[in-house]
Amino acid sequence: MDFGISILWYAIAYIAVTLIGILHTCFNGYVLKMDKDNTKPIKSMYDIKSYAATVRYHALYNIILWPIAAYYYFIKVQPDNLWLEALIIGLTWMLLSIIIDLIGWVLIRHPWAMTWKEMYVDYQPWITLIYLAICVSAFVGAWFI
Repeated sequence: MDFGISILWYAIAYIAVTLIGILHTCFNGYVLKMDKDNTKPIKSMYDIKSYAATVRYHALYNIILWPIAAYYYFIKVQPDNLWLEALIIGLTWMLLSIIIDLIGWVLIRHPWAMTWKEMYVDYQPWITLIYLAICVSAFVGAWFI
């Protein structure tokens, strides 16, 4: 495993997925004006219509982008044992995502931060599907090699 290249492709995929989610929310809010009639107080991210409308697409962004990152990783590294490498990369990327999501979306408070419940209970089944997509993406990327 080439840790440096793995982290590079991990960062590219993670940032791309995050930016697409944010841009989708902003598009819904500013272009489609989904939040203009929001009269109830905002207690969570799910009270924001422009965000709530994107949630069902989050797993899709991940299903598309993570295998592409894995594919380019495998092209660059060309491991001897492709499937073992896919297992290691998939688990590593999934664990890194769990840790970074916990820190960046729950522990660090910011306007888009979530509570533990919002992130790990209210965000079901999407958060589980996202982490599974990240883990499986290495196998999908390897399959195209």
